[in-house]
Amino acid sequence: MDWLGKLGRCYCRSEVLIARLAPLFALAARFYVAKAFFLSGLTKLRDWDTTLLLFTEEYQVPLLAPAVAAPLATAGELVLPVLLVLGLFGRFAAAGLFVVNAMAVISYPGLEAVALKDHVLWGVLLGYLLIHGCGPWSLDRFWQRDRA
Repeated sequence: MDWLGKLGRCYCRSEVLIARLAPLFALAARFYVAKAFFLSGLTKLRDWDTTLLLFTEEYQVPLLAPAVAAPLATAGELVLPVLLVLGLFGRFAAAGLFVVNAMAVISYPGLEAVALKDHVLWGVLLGYLLIHGCGPWSLDRFWQRDRA
């Protein structure tokens, strides 16, 4: 029975150590997702004529005209990742990028299975950040600490 107590104590110690990694995980998730979306936004911005053509011919964004969807998507992919990395209005940024991600999957019927896996991963990470927040290493937390 003593081995069970030792196992329990070992588990509790490991639980504390792993919990200390949560801020690092949140920061890594923020940077990973933000990089993907920001680079996509830069690509759209670099070749605006192609972007408009893709939104007109290839992507099938529901409810929005291509001339509206293209600048909205590009702005979202450039502004929201910056907010996410800073952890400023982090839940808002995560929710916005979650919507952008979902719209990308919905509006592009030719999405390959490999690319779909990336979108699923980004969606899960954004969901985590939306629910748990950006963590203690964020401007949101600094701001909350200042207001409390």
